Amino acid sequence: MSIENKAPGKDISEEDLLDKFPLAAKKHSDHRSQFEICGVTFGGDLVPVFAGPNMVESEELIVNTAKAVKSHGAHFLRGGAFKPLSFPYRSEKYTETRETGLKWLQTAKEEANIPIITEVMEEQFVDLVAETADIIQIGARNMQNYPLLTRIAKTGKPIMLKRHFGCSLRDWLGAAEYILVEGNEKLILCERGVSAPHTHRSSSRFLLDLQVVPAAQEITHLPIVTDPSHATFWRKWVKPMALASVAAGADGVMLEVHPDPENAAVDPLQPINFEAFGQLMNDMELVANAVGRHIK
Repeated sequence: MSIENKAPGKDISEEDLLDKFPLAAKKHSDHRSQFEICGVTFGGDLVPVFAGPNMVESEELIVNTAKAVKSHGAHFLRGGAFKPLSFPYRSEKYTETRETGLKWLQTAKEEANIPIITEVMEEQFVDLVAETADIIQIGARNMQNYPLLTRIAKTGKPIMLKRHFGCSLRDWLGAAEYILVEGNEKLILCERGVSAPHTHRSSSRFLLDLQVVPAAQEITHLPIVTDPSHATFWRKWVKPMALASVAAGADGVMLEVHPDPENAAVDPLQPINFEAFGQLMNDMELVANAVGRHIK
């Protein structure tokens, strides 16, 4: 019998836990999902790191980046062949590489021996992306595209579900339930910044909601990852927010890394270079150790 939700809104009620997203909700206070993806454990003491460019710009760039981030200890290579760009206009530099980009990701995966996370935006490309991706990313703009969520869940591939920048924790877990109800239990949640009246800098579009990490961990057993790069949209802030994410208890960190950040095809204000990434990995390890976890 369905339990009536007498006060629907952004706050999570007892009725929600029982009736709206029972699969995403914890069964008891110590309930915590733990699973492996390509030999990397999520939900344990390890804090996995996803690193790479926003867009797969060329084969050389993605292969070199894969080797570099792997050498510094990254667990997964991130990179978008299909990109939900905010505006429809494209140029020779600012464009998607699509099917060709997927082939380059496959090459990078093989040459650097590193698993891949990449985004899919349309149902027609789900199977194609699933052939290359070890984790399929669902971007913030598609968080509530329920037919797409269901279609991706049915592939059986591990999934990362990014939180929409205007959605509550309640909305996020509701979207997660669409995936879990299909029997796909290797689901990672990713906080990537929320809209706010002010963001401290004109070029910074979002605020990283670090508070949602412990808040979500009270409610759900699913791992919670943060994306400081997309949230801050400002290179100088990526390091402090990545360190803060680890200190806050995040179960993973996604970082935008590019060999030539200032000339990145997409969002050149936010990527860090290889050297900065290597130093950040060392610093995150120190913070992780301080809270009883590890990066490497």
